[in-house]
Amino acid sequence: MRDNLIDYAHIFLNDVPMMDVRAPVEFVQGAFPGTVNLPLMNDAERQQVGTCYKQQGQQAAITLGHQLVAGRTKQHRIEAWAAFAQAHAQHGVLYCFRGGLRSQIVQQWLQSEAGITYPRVIGGYKAMRTFLLQTTEAASAECGFVVLSGLTGTGKTEVLAQVSNGLDLEGHANHRGSSFGSRVAGQPAQIDFESRLAIDILKKRAAGHQMLVVEDEGRHVGKCSVPLPLRQRLEQVPIICLTDDFESRVERILRDYVVQQCAAFVAAHGPVAGADLFAARLLESLDKLAKRLGGSLHHTLRDVMVRALALQKDTGDVDLHRDWITVLMRQYYDPMYAFQRNSRVERIRFEGDQTAVLAFLRDQSAGV
Repeated sequence: MRDNLIDYAHIFLNDVPMMDVRAPVEFVQGAFPGTVNLPLMNDAERQQVGTCYKQQGQQAAITLGHQLVAGRTKQHRIEAWAAFAQAHAQHGVLYCFRGGLRSQIVQQWLQSEAGITYPRVIGGYKAMRTFLLQTTEAASAECGFVVLSGLTGTGKTEVLAQVSNGLDLEGHANHRGSSFGSRVAGQPAQIDFESRLAIDILKKRAAGHQMLVVEDEGRHVGKCSVPLPLRQRLEQVPIICLTDDFESRVERILRDYVVQQCAAFVAAHGPVAGADLFAARLLESLDKLAKRLGGSLHHTLRDVMVRALALQKDTGDVDLHRDWITVLMRQYYDPMYAFQRNSRVERIRFEGDQTAVLAFLRDQSAGV
């Protein structure tokens, strides 16, 4: 028999398959990457049991739970748990919220009804969540950090992908970070974002990295908030500035935010609906900047964008998009970056193109 587990680091470092037996409403609020939700009780059953617990106590609630999850309902759920356990016979666990009654019942039913002995996580979701929060907090205090900054379109995410000690906040948040940064699939819940980030930190520290590279972000990446301990640390660490010529930056923005983004919408929703949804999202992103741009500039850029989207829809030609990208960068993003840079100039340690910055970061990492 495999022992029940309390080695949370082992679980996350080894991507141990996990069966979450909490109710769906709990799972949606926060879960771990790759976890499968196979609940002991559905949302309605959980609510009834919870009400019974408050009114009549634990034993009455347990009795009601057994009445609700019985017969074919019970059999179907045991079959689902057994299928998961058999698919991950040598490498898997189950858990509930606190590692208590629900996970114990699932474990017992698997043993008695299906003949399967399967480990559960002691402390459950709550303990693992606490462990991950502490992982990020400890790294924020103990690790070295550098912030990778640079004008919009210089390819900071590309650089992060090429260093083994990069923390991709935008990747974990599924958002590019700017007003135009939302993706087709949407963003994870805040708890899920924090969990993904913490697991990444855990793995990088386990691999021996004690200096981590993070892209320059604000307090939020889309709707996801950067954890406070990390954000406070990043406000104090050295800055590396990535440079590139203006034309290359325009082409990178065109590729990432127009060509690839439109392709993603089309892949998800089909040629017609996808193109329309992409156009609506792009215009919505520009409209978010209306107050900052001012009425005149916003209207001018919107007219250009509408014409560019019409041409793209009719012919596939994206050339007109360069017009609004150029103006937006020169009159909005570049001045904003210049202001931020001037306020932090004493923290800048190095500046260069991708080749130079990659060489510098790798040299710095090797010296830690």
